[in-house]
Amino acid sequence: MTRYLVGLDAGNTMTKAVLFDLQGKEIGAERRRNPIRFSAPGHTERDADRMWQEAAEAIRALLQNTGVAPSDIVAISTSGYGAGLYLVDERGNPTRPGIMSTDSRANHVIEGWTRDRVAAPNELRVQQRLWSGQPAPLLSWLAAREPEVCQRTHRILFCKDFLRGKLCGVFDTDPTDAGIAGLSDVTKQRYELEFFESLGIDGWFGKLPDIAPGTDVAGKVTATAAGLTGLLEGTPVIRGVVDVVSAALASGVKAPNQMSVVAGTFSINSTLHASPRLDRLPLLQSPYPIDNLYLATEGSPTSASNFEWYCKSVLGPVVAAAAEDSGRTIYESLSSRVQSAMDRENNILFMPFLFGGPDSAPAGFIGLEAAHTSADIVRAIFEGIAFAHRLDIEALSAGKDIAPVDSIRLTGGAARSEPWAQIFADVLGLPVEITGCSELGALGTVMAAAVGLGEYENWHSAIDNMVHVTQHIAPRAEWQGVYQRKFDRFKAHVNALSALNQH
Repeated sequence: MTRYLVGLDAGNTMTKAVLFDLQGKEIGAERRRNPIRFSAPGHTERDADRMWQEAAEAIRALLQNTGVAPSDIVAISTSGYGAGLYLVDERGNPTRPGIMSTDSRANHVIEGWTRDRVAAPNELRVQQRLWSGQPAPLLSWLAAREPEVCQRTHRILFCKDFLRGKLCGVFDTDPTDAGIAGLSDVTKQRYELEFFESLGIDGWFGKLPDIAPGTDVAGKVTATAAGLTGLLEGTPVIRGVVDVVSAALASGVKAPNQMSVVAGTFSINSTLHASPRLDRLPLLQSPYPIDNLYLATEGSPTSASNFEWYCKSVLGPVVAAAAEDSGRTIYESLSSRVQSAMDRENNILFMPFLFGGPDSAPAGFIGLEAAHTSADIVRAIFEGIAFAHRLDIEALSAGKDIAPVDSIRLTGGAARSEPWAQIFADVLGLPVEITGCSELGALGTVMAAAVGLGEYENWHSAIDNMVHVTQHIAPRAEWQGVYQRKFDRFKAHVNALSALNQH
Protein backbone atom coordinates (compact mmCIF):
# COMPACT_ATOMS: atom_id res chain seq x y z
CA MET A 1 0.00 0.00 0.00
CA THR A 2 1.37 3.42 -1.01
CA ARG A 3 0.93 6.10 1.60
CA TYR A 4 0.29 9.74 0.81
CA LEU A 5 0.24 13.19 2.37
CA VAL A 6 -2.06 16.10 1.50
CA GLY A 7 -0.80 19.67 1.66
CA LEU A 8 -3.33 22.51 1.77
CA ASP A 9 -1.80 25.88 0.90
CA ALA A 10 -3.82 29.12 0.78
CA GLY A 11 -2.04 32.02 -0.90
CA ASN A 12 -3.14 35.52 -1.78
CA THR A 13 -4.97 34.38 -4.93
CA MET A 14 -5.34 30.59 -4.81
CA THR A 15 -5.93 27.74 -2.41
CA LYS A 16 -4.18 24.57 -3.51
CA ALA A 17 -4.78 21.00 -2.34
CA VAL A 18 -1.81 18.87 -3.39
CA LEU A 19 -1.14 15.15 -3.03
CA PHE A 20 2.41 13.91 -2.40
CA ASP A 21 4.01 10.56 -1.76
CA LEU A 22 6.53 10.21 1.06
CA GLN A 23 9.43 10.90 -1.34
CA GLY A 24 8.06 14.36 -2.17
CA LYS A 25 6.72 13.44 -5.59
CA GLU A 26 3.69 15.52 -6.57
CA ILE A 27 0.88 13.13 -7.55
CA GLY A 28 -1.90 15.62 -8.25
CA ALA A 29 -3.17 19.10 -7.44
CA GLU A 30 -6.46 21.01 -7.34
CA ARG A 31 -6.63 24.79 -7.29
CA ARG A 32 -9.44 27.12 -6.32
CA ARG A 33 -9.37 30.90 -6.75
CA ASN A 34 -9.87 33.11 -3.70
CA PRO A 35 -11.75 36.26 -4.72
CA ILE A 36 -10.63 39.50 -3.08
CA ARG A 37 -13.24 41.83 -1.60
CA PHE A 38 -12.42 45.54 -1.86
CA SER A 39 -14.95 46.73 0.71
CA ALA A 40 -13.41 50.22 0.95
CA PRO A 41 -10.33 52.02 -0.35
CA GLY A 42 -7.25 50.24 0.98
CA HIS A 43 -9.28 47.28 2.26
CA THR A 44 -8.51 43.80 0.89
CA GLU A 45 -10.65 41.09 2.43
CA ARG A 46 -11.64 37.48 1.92
CA ASP A 47 -14.78 35.52 2.73
CA ALA A 48 -13.25 33.02 5.16
CA ASP A 49 -16.15 30.56 5.04
CA ARG A 50 -16.04 30.53 1.25
CA MET A 51 -12.28 29.90 1.34
CA TRP A 52 -12.91 26.88 3.57
CA GLN A 53 -15.70 25.59 1.33
CA GLU A 54 -13.47 25.92 -1.75
CA ALA A 55 -10.61 24.22 0.10
CA ALA A 56 -12.84 21.31 1.11
CA GLU A 57 -14.08 20.99 -2.47
CA ALA A 58 -10.48 20.99 -3.73
CA ILE A 59 -9.52 18.17 -1.34
CA ARG A 60 -12.52 16.10 -2.41
CA ALA A 61 -11.72 16.66 -6.11
CA LEU A 62 -8.07 15.78 -5.48
CA LEU A 63 -9.02 12.39 -4.06
CA GLN A 64 -11.50 11.72 -6.83
CA ASN A 65 -9.22 12.75 -9.70
CA THR A 66 -6.14 10.91 -8.45
CA GLY A 67 -8.09 7.81 -7.49
CA VAL A 68 -6.29 7.63 -4.14
CA ALA A 69 -8.29 6.00 -1.37
CA PRO A 70 -8.86 8.17 1.73
CA SER A 71 -7.46 5.30 3.81
CA ASP A 72 -4.09 5.81 2.09
CA ILE A 73 -3.82 9.40 3.34
CA VAL A 74 -1.61 9.31 6.45
CA ALA A 75 -1.97 13.03 7.27
CA ILE A 76 -2.98 16.44 6.00
CA SER A 77 -1.10 19.64 6.81
CA THR A 78 -1.77 23.32 6.11
CA SER A 79 0.17 26.37 5.01
CA GLY A 80 -0.92 29.88 4.11
CA TYR A 81 0.17 33.45 3.62
CA GLY A 82 1.55 35.28 6.63
CA ALA A 83 0.19 38.32 8.49
CA GLY A 84 -3.35 39.52 7.77
CA LEU A 85 -6.06 38.48 10.21
CA TYR A 86 -8.82 35.89 10.73
CA LEU A 87 -11.09 36.26 13.76
CA VAL A 88 -13.42 33.51 15.02
CA ASP A 89 -15.94 32.97 17.81
CA GLU A 90 -15.98 30.08 20.29
CA ARG A 91 -17.38 27.73 17.63
CA GLY A 92 -14.72 28.66 15.10
CA ASN A 93 -17.05 30.77 12.97
CA PRO A 94 -15.70 34.04 11.51
CA THR A 95 -16.77 37.19 13.32
CA ARG A 96 -15.95 39.30 10.24
CA PRO A 97 -14.35 38.81 6.80
CA GLY A 98 -10.71 37.78 6.78
CA ILE A 99 -8.20 40.58 6.21
CA MET A 100 -5.35 39.96 3.77
CA SER A 101 -1.74 41.00 4.21
CA THR A 102 -2.07 43.41 1.27
CA ASP A 103 -4.57 45.52 3.28
CA SER A 104 -3.48 49.13 3.91
CA ARG A 105 -6.36 50.48 6.04
CA ALA A 106 -4.05 50.74 9.06
CA ASN A 107 -1.41 52.97 7.44
CA HIS A 108 -2.41 55.81 9.75
CA VAL A 109 -1.99 53.53 12.77
CA ILE A 110 1.66 52.91 11.84
CA GLU A 111 2.12 56.64 11.23
CA GLY A 112 0.69 57.39 14.68
CA TRP A 113 2.90 54.83 16.41
CA THR A 114 5.92 56.29 14.61
CA ARG A 115 4.95 59.82 15.57
CA ASP A 116 4.44 58.77 19.19
CA ARG A 117 7.79 56.97 19.16
CA VAL A 118 6.36 53.61 20.18
CA ALA A 119 6.98 51.88 16.83
CA ALA A 120 10.79 51.56 17.03
CA PRO A 121 11.07 49.96 20.51
CA ASN A 122 8.29 47.50 19.68
CA GLU A 123 9.91 46.56 16.38
CA LEU A 124 12.91 45.49 18.46
CA ARG A 125 10.59 43.37 20.62
CA VAL A 126 9.40 41.34 17.60
CA GLN A 127 12.68 41.61 15.63
CA GLN A 128 11.10 43.03 12.46
CA ARG A 129 9.57 46.20 11.08
CA LEU A 130 5.92 47.10 11.71
CA TRP A 131 3.75 47.57 8.63
CA SER A 132 0.06 48.00 7.90
CA GLY A 133 -0.86 44.44 6.82
CA GLN A 134 0.23 42.92 10.12
CA PRO A 135 -2.23 41.89 12.84
CA ALA A 136 -1.05 44.48 15.43
CA PRO A 137 -2.08 47.64 13.51
CA LEU A 138 -5.17 45.88 12.17
CA LEU A 139 -6.24 44.98 15.72
CA SER A 140 -5.78 48.62 16.71
CA TRP A 141 -7.95 49.71 13.76
CA LEU A 142 -10.66 47.15 14.62
CA ALA A 143 -10.74 48.13 18.29
CA ALA A 144 -11.48 51.71 17.27
CA ARG A 145 -13.81 51.06 14.32
CA GLU A 146 -15.47 47.69 15.04
CA PRO A 147 -15.54 47.23 18.86
CA GLU A 148 -18.44 44.79 18.58
CA VAL A 149 -16.17 42.45 16.59
CA CYS A 150 -13.69 42.48 19.44
CA GLN A 151 -16.46 41.50 21.84
CA ARG A 152 -17.62 38.57 19.67
CA THR A 153 -14.11 37.29 18.88
CA HIS A 154 -12.79 34.35 20.86
CA ARG A 155 -9.58 33.68 18.94
CA ILE A 156 -7.18 35.58 16.65
CA LEU A 157 -5.93 33.39 13.80
CA PHE A 158 -3.85 33.47 10.65
CA CYS A 159 -4.81 31.99 7.29
CA LYS A 160 -3.47 28.44 7.61
CA ASP A 161 -4.68 28.16 11.19
CA PHE A 162 -8.25 29.02 10.24
CA LEU A 163 -8.27 26.26 7.61
CA ARG A 164 -6.63 23.75 9.94
CA GLY A 165 -9.15 24.60 12.64
CA LYS A 166 -11.96 23.82 10.20
CA LEU A 167 -10.35 20.44 9.53
CA CYS A 168 -9.87 19.36 13.15
CA GLY A 169 -11.60 21.87 15.44
CA VAL A 170 -8.32 23.02 17.07
CA PHE A 171 -7.58 26.73 16.60
CA ASP A 172 -3.97 27.54 17.49
CA THR A 173 -0.78 28.45 15.62
CA ASP A 174 2.90 27.59 15.24
CA PRO A 175 6.09 29.65 15.85
CA THR A 176 6.58 30.52 12.17
CA ASP A 177 3.16 32.11 11.70
CA ALA A 178 3.25 33.88 15.06
CA GLY A 179 6.70 35.20 14.18
CA ILE A 180 5.93 36.47 10.69
CA ALA A 181 2.70 38.01 12.03
CA GLY A 182 4.90 40.34 14.06
CA LEU A 183 3.16 39.42 17.32
CA SER A 184 5.72 37.24 19.10
CA ASP A 185 9.28 37.47 20.31
CA VAL A 186 10.83 35.11 17.74
CA THR A 187 13.70 34.20 20.08
CA LYS A 188 11.45 33.14 22.97
CA GLN A 189 8.64 32.04 20.61
CA ARG A 190 6.02 33.59 22.86
CA TYR A 191 3.91 36.74 23.15
CA GLU A 192 5.08 39.57 25.39
CA LEU A 193 2.35 41.56 27.18
CA GLU A 194 4.52 44.70 27.13
CA PHE A 195 4.34 44.78 23.33
CA PHE A 196 0.53 44.83 23.36
CA GLU A 197 0.28 47.29 26.24
CA SER A 198 2.75 49.70 24.65
CA LEU A 199 0.74 49.73 21.40
CA GLY A 200 -2.60 50.04 23.18
CA ILE A 201 -3.97 46.69 21.95
CA ASP A 202 -3.74 44.69 25.19
CA GLY A 203 -7.51 44.14 25.07
CA TRP A 204 -6.80 41.51 22.44
CA PHE A 205 -4.08 39.71 24.43
CA GLY A 206 -6.30 36.99 25.87
CA LYS A 207 -7.58 36.11 22.39
CA LEU A 208 -4.17 35.18 20.95
CA PRO A 209 -3.74 31.60 19.71
CA ASP A 210 -1.54 29.17 21.61
CA ILE A 211 1.83 28.49 19.95
CA ALA A 212 2.93 24.88 19.44
CA PRO A 213 5.37 23.08 17.07
CA GLY A 214 4.45 22.98 13.40
CA THR A 215 5.38 19.30 13.16
CA ASP A 216 2.94 18.21 15.89
CA VAL A 217 -0.40 16.55 15.31
CA ALA A 218 -2.82 19.38 16.14
CA GLY A 219 -5.90 17.17 15.98
CA LYS A 220 -7.87 14.73 13.84
CA VAL A 221 -10.21 15.32 10.91
CA THR A 222 -13.70 15.78 12.36
CA ALA A 223 -16.83 14.05 11.11
CA THR A 224 -18.06 17.34 9.62
CA ALA A 225 -14.78 17.98 7.80
CA ALA A 226 -14.67 14.36 6.61
CA GLY A 227 -18.12 14.75 5.06
CA LEU A 228 -17.03 17.88 3.19
CA THR A 229 -13.55 16.78 2.07
CA GLY A 230 -13.82 13.04 1.52
CA LEU A 231 -11.01 12.43 4.01
CA LEU A 232 -11.50 9.75 6.65
CA GLU A 233 -12.65 10.94 10.04
CA GLY A 234 -9.70 10.66 12.39
CA THR A 235 -7.00 11.39 9.79
CA PRO A 236 -4.13 13.23 11.58
CA VAL A 237 -3.96 16.98 10.96
CA ILE A 238 -0.47 18.45 11.30
CA ARG A 239 -0.16 22.05 12.52
CA GLY A 240 2.05 23.15 9.59
CA VAL A 241 4.17 26.23 8.81
CA VAL A 242 3.63 29.64 7.19
CA ASP A 243 4.17 29.83 3.42
CA VAL A 244 7.42 31.85 3.44
CA VAL A 245 9.06 29.23 5.66
CA SER A 246 7.35 26.40 3.80
CA ALA A 247 8.74 27.58 0.44
CA ALA A 248 12.26 27.85 1.85
CA LEU A 249 12.08 24.35 3.34
CA ALA A 250 10.59 22.85 0.19
CA SER A 251 13.33 24.39 -1.96
CA GLY A 252 15.93 22.77 0.28
CA VAL A 253 17.29 25.81 2.10
CA LYS A 254 19.01 24.55 5.24
CA ALA A 255 22.16 26.66 5.69
CA PRO A 256 23.10 30.38 5.72
CA ASN A 257 24.92 30.12 2.38
CA GLN A 258 21.58 29.54 0.62
CA MET A 259 19.00 32.21 -0.19
CA SER A 260 15.34 31.49 -0.81
CA VAL A 261 13.87 33.66 -3.58
CA VAL A 262 10.16 33.38 -4.33
CA ALA A 263 9.01 35.17 -7.48
CA GLY A 264 5.26 34.99 -6.93
CA THR A 265 2.59 37.52 -6.00
CA PHE A 266 5.26 39.13 -3.85
CA SER A 267 9.02 39.37 -4.21
CA ILE A 268 10.08 37.23 -1.23
CA ASN A 269 13.80 37.02 -0.48
CA SER A 270 15.01 35.21 2.64
CA THR A 271 18.29 34.37 4.34
CA LEU A 272 19.17 32.27 7.39
CA HIS A 273 20.89 33.66 10.48
CA ALA A 274 22.14 32.29 13.79
CA SER A 275 20.45 35.12 15.72
CA PRO A 276 17.33 37.24 15.08
CA ARG A 277 19.04 40.28 16.62
CA LEU A 278 20.06 41.75 13.26
CA ASP A 279 21.75 45.10 12.79
CA ARG A 280 19.03 46.12 10.32
CA LEU A 281 15.50 44.92 11.06
CA PRO A 282 13.98 42.97 8.14
CA LEU A 283 10.41 43.23 6.89
CA LEU A 284 9.64 39.75 8.28
CA GLN A 285 11.40 37.36 10.62
CA SER A 286 10.57 33.90 11.88
CA PRO A 287 12.11 30.98 13.76
CA TYR A 288 13.33 28.36 11.27
CA PRO A 289 12.89 24.72 12.26
CA ILE A 290 16.46 23.71 11.34
CA ASP A 291 19.50 24.01 13.64
CA ASN A 292 17.93 26.84 15.71
CA LEU A 293 18.26 29.27 12.80
CA TYR A 294 16.08 32.30 11.96
CA LEU A 295 14.69 33.30 8.58
CA ALA A 296 14.91 37.01 7.73
CA THR A 297 12.86 38.24 4.77
CA GLU A 298 12.57 41.32 2.60
CA GLY A 299 9.65 41.52 0.22
CA SER A 300 7.36 43.73 -1.83
CA PRO A 301 4.44 43.26 -4.28
CA THR A 302 6.81 43.73 -7.23
CA SER A 303 7.25 40.22 -8.61
CA ALA A 304 5.53 37.83 -11.01
CA SER A 305 2.08 39.30 -10.29
CA ASN A 306 3.15 42.18 -12.57
CA PHE A 307 3.78 39.76 -15.42
CA GLU A 308 0.46 38.03 -14.79
CA TRP A 309 -1.25 41.44 -15.04
CA TYR A 310 0.45 42.00 -18.41
CA CYS A 311 -0.70 38.60 -19.68
CA LYS A 312 -4.32 39.13 -18.59
CA SER A 313 -4.85 42.85 -19.10
CA VAL A 314 -2.64 43.62 -22.09
CA LEU A 315 -2.33 40.36 -24.03
CA GLY A 316 -5.77 39.12 -23.02
CA PRO A 317 -7.44 35.72 -23.26
CA VAL A 318 -6.78 35.32 -27.00
CA VAL A 319 -3.03 34.98 -26.47
CA ALA A 320 -3.51 32.62 -23.52
CA ALA A 321 -5.89 30.48 -25.59
CA ALA A 322 -3.44 30.39 -28.50
CA ALA A 323 -0.69 29.24 -26.17
CA GLU A 324 -2.91 26.49 -24.77
CA ASP A 325 -3.91 25.40 -28.29
CA SER A 326 -0.23 24.89 -29.09
CA GLY A 327 0.08 22.62 -26.05
CA ARG A 328 2.11 25.13 -24.04
CA THR A 329 1.40 27.37 -21.08
CA ILE A 330 1.57 31.13 -21.59
CA TYR A 331 4.83 31.06 -19.58
CA GLU A 332 6.33 28.59 -22.03
CA SER A 333 5.00 30.47 -25.05
CA LEU A 334 6.30 33.88 -23.96
CA SER A 335 9.58 32.45 -22.70
CA SER A 336 10.40 31.17 -26.15
CA ARG A 337 9.75 34.69 -27.47
CA VAL A 338 12.06 36.20 -24.87
CA GLN A 339 14.84 33.87 -25.92
CA SER A 340 14.68 35.39 -29.41
CA ALA A 341 15.04 38.91 -27.94
CA MET A 342 18.16 38.20 -25.89
CA ASP A 343 20.52 38.60 -28.88
CA ARG A 344 19.69 42.25 -29.54
CA GLU A 345 20.18 45.39 -27.51
CA ASN A 346 17.31 46.28 -25.21
CA ASN A 347 17.30 49.52 -23.24
CA ILE A 348 13.67 49.29 -22.10
CA LEU A 349 13.15 49.60 -18.36
CA PHE A 350 10.02 48.18 -16.74
CA MET A 351 8.98 49.48 -13.32
CA PRO A 352 7.12 46.51 -11.72
CA PHE A 353 5.13 48.61 -9.28
CA LEU A 354 1.54 47.92 -10.36
CA PHE A 355 0.73 46.88 -6.78
CA GLY A 356 2.89 49.48 -5.06
CA GLY A 357 6.48 50.60 -5.40
CA PRO A 358 9.21 51.99 -3.14
CA ASP A 359 8.30 55.47 -1.91
CA SER A 360 5.21 55.43 -4.17
CA ALA A 361 7.22 55.00 -7.39
CA PRO A 362 4.73 54.42 -10.24
CA ALA A 363 4.63 51.47 -12.61
CA GLY A 364 5.37 51.75 -16.31
CA PHE A 365 7.81 51.36 -19.20
CA ILE A 366 10.67 53.71 -19.99
CA GLY A 367 12.43 53.75 -23.34
CA LEU A 368 9.83 52.10 -25.56
CA GLU A 369 10.32 52.68 -29.30
CA ALA A 370 8.27 51.78 -32.35
CA ALA A 371 10.86 49.20 -33.38
CA HIS A 372 10.41 47.18 -30.21
CA THR A 373 8.47 43.91 -30.39
CA SER A 374 6.36 42.09 -27.83
CA ALA A 375 9.39 39.87 -27.16
CA ASP A 376 11.43 42.95 -26.20
CA ILE A 377 8.65 44.08 -23.88
CA VAL A 378 8.37 40.70 -22.13
CA ARG A 379 12.16 40.60 -21.74
CA ALA A 380 12.00 44.05 -20.10
CA ILE A 381 9.29 42.81 -17.73
CA PHE A 382 11.39 39.79 -16.76
CA GLU A 383 14.41 42.03 -16.17
CA GLY A 384 12.46 44.67 -14.24
CA ILE A 385 11.07 42.08 -11.84
CA ALA A 386 14.57 40.63 -11.32
CA PHE A 387 15.82 44.19 -10.63
CA ALA A 388 13.05 44.69 -8.05
CA HIS A 389 14.14 41.48 -6.32
CA ARG A 390 17.69 42.82 -6.30
CA LEU A 391 16.48 46.00 -4.58
CA ASP A 392 14.91 43.87 -1.84
CA ILE A 393 18.02 41.70 -1.58
CA GLU A 394 20.23 44.78 -1.24
CA ALA A 395 18.00 45.92 1.63
CA LEU A 396 18.29 42.45 3.21
CA SER A 397 22.08 42.72 2.93
CA ALA A 398 22.38 46.31 4.14
CA GLY A 399 23.31 45.61 7.77
CA LYS A 400 26.38 44.10 9.36
CA ASP A 401 24.77 40.67 9.77
CA ILE A 402 24.95 39.61 6.12
CA ALA A 403 24.42 35.92 5.42
CA PRO A 404 27.31 34.36 3.41
CA VAL A 405 25.07 33.52 0.43
CA ASP A 406 26.66 31.70 -2.51
CA SER A 407 23.58 30.22 -4.20
CA ILE A 408 19.87 30.89 -4.70
CA ARG A 409 16.95 28.47 -4.59
CA LEU A 410 14.39 30.04 -6.94
CA THR A 411 10.67 29.26 -6.81
CA GLY A 412 7.49 30.83 -8.19
CA GLY A 413 6.67 32.03 -11.69
CA ALA A 414 10.25 32.82 -12.72
CA ALA A 415 11.31 29.26 -11.92
CA ARG A 416 8.94 27.97 -14.62
CA SER A 417 10.76 29.88 -17.36
CA GLU A 418 14.35 28.98 -18.21
CA PRO A 419 15.16 32.38 -19.82
CA TRP A 420 13.69 34.19 -16.82
CA ALA A 421 15.62 32.02 -14.36
CA GLN A 422 18.78 32.77 -16.36
CA ILE A 423 18.03 36.51 -16.09
CA PHE A 424 17.72 36.11 -12.30
CA ALA A 425 21.13 34.38 -12.16
CA ASP A 426 22.72 37.11 -14.31
CA VAL A 427 21.09 40.04 -12.47
CA LEU A 428 21.87 38.65 -8.99
CA GLY A 429 25.29 37.29 -9.98
CA LEU A 430 24.73 33.97 -8.20
CA PRO A 431 24.00 30.39 -9.27
CA VAL A 432 20.30 29.59 -9.34
CA GLU A 433 18.95 26.16 -8.42
CA ILE A 434 15.39 25.02 -9.13
CA THR A 435 13.51 22.04 -7.76
CA GLY A 436 11.09 19.84 -9.64
CA CYS A 437 8.05 20.72 -7.50
CA SER A 438 5.60 23.41 -8.60
CA GLU A 439 3.71 23.76 -5.28
CA LEU A 440 6.37 24.62 -2.74
CA GLY A 441 4.00 25.91 -0.04
CA ALA A 442 2.18 22.59 -0.01
CA LEU A 443 5.37 20.52 -0.16
CA GLY A 444 6.97 22.34 2.77
CA THR A 445 4.00 21.75 5.01
CA VAL A 446 3.72 18.03 4.13
CA MET A 447 7.42 17.79 4.96
CA ALA A 448 6.42 19.02 8.42
CA ALA A 449 3.93 16.15 8.50
CA ALA A 450 6.57 13.63 7.42
CA VAL A 451 8.87 14.78 10.24
CA GLY A 452 6.06 14.91 12.78
CA LEU A 453 4.87 11.41 11.98
CA GLY A 454 8.40 10.02 12.23
CA GLU A 455 8.70 9.16 8.54
CA TYR A 456 11.96 11.11 8.65
CA GLU A 457 14.14 11.60 11.71
CA ASN A 458 14.52 15.36 11.26
CA TRP A 459 14.23 18.22 8.77
CA HIS A 460 17.65 17.52 7.26
CA SER A 461 16.58 14.00 6.41
CA ALA A 462 13.23 15.18 5.03
CA ILE A 463 14.97 17.69 2.74
CA ASP A 464 17.49 15.10 1.57
CA ASN A 465 14.70 12.69 0.63
CA MET A 466 11.82 14.94 -0.47
CA VAL A 467 13.51 17.88 -2.24
CA HIS A 468 14.91 17.21 -5.70
CA VAL A 469 16.94 19.87 -7.53
CA THR A 470 16.35 19.55 -11.28
CA GLN A 471 18.13 22.62 -12.70
CA HIS A 472 21.43 24.39 -12.01
CA ILE A 473 21.79 27.74 -13.79
CA ALA A 474 25.11 29.58 -13.58
CA PRO A 475 25.39 33.37 -14.04
CA ARG A 476 27.03 34.31 -17.34
CA ALA A 477 30.14 36.44 -16.93
CA GLU A 478 29.52 38.37 -20.17
CA TRP A 479 26.16 39.63 -18.86
CA GLN A 480 27.40 40.91 -15.49
CA GLY A 481 28.43 44.34 -16.80
CA VAL A 482 25.33 44.62 -19.00
CA TYR A 483 22.98 44.09 -16.09
CA GLN A 484 25.00 46.16 -13.64
CA ARG A 485 24.71 49.19 -15.92
CA LYS A 486 21.04 48.55 -16.55
CA PHE A 487 20.34 48.05 -12.84
CA ASP A 488 22.07 51.33 -12.05
CA ARG A 489 19.75 53.05 -14.56
CA PHE A 490 16.78 51.23 -13.02
CA LYS A 491 17.63 52.49 -9.50
CA ALA A 492 18.17 56.04 -10.77
CA HIS A 493 14.75 56.06 -12.44
CA VAL A 494 13.06 54.57 -9.35
CA ASN A 495 14.53 57.35 -7.20
CA ALA A 496 13.60 60.06 -9.69
CA LEU A 497 10.04 58.78 -10.15
CA SER A 498 9.57 58.46 -6.39
CA ALA A 499 10.65 62.07 -5.91
CA LEU A 500 8.34 63.29 -8.69
CA ASN A 501 5.39 61.28 -7.37
CA GLN A 502 5.70 62.86 -3.93
CA HIS A 503 5.28 66.44 -5.27
